[in-house]
Amino acid sequence: QVQLVESGGGLVQAGGSLRLSCAASGTIFSFNTMGWYRQAPGKQRELVAHSTPGGTTNYADVVKGRFTISRDNRKNTVYLQMNSLKPEDTAGYYCNARAIQYTNSALPFGSWGQGTQVTVSS
Repeated sequence: QVQLVESGGGLVQAGGSLRLSCAASGTIFSFNTMGWYRQAPGKQRELVAHSTPGGTTNYADVVKGRFTISRDNRKNTVYLQMNSLKPEDTAGYYCNARAIQYTNSALPFGSWGQGTQVTVSS
């Protein structure tokens, strides 16, 4: 059974930085596309960034240039470095692991973590 455990969320002022981590177990981490999604109150869950097993990354337009996704296959961990945070980045952030063939699907394939809250104050 796949388990994903996120950490690193918190309260930060606008312009600040946070680094989220997601530790995976129960899966062959290096075979999965790993992604970060977020969901704000009253809004749908949206893709923030993902990283394929081959190292290809993709970002939502609203975070490009500010957020960086990276993965350490030896540690079965994916990270999301968030810089220049804005109040509109406030959301619950969720880690996702999915088979590579579902990388670009809009459907909620794969396994999900419990989420970590990021709150950006103005």
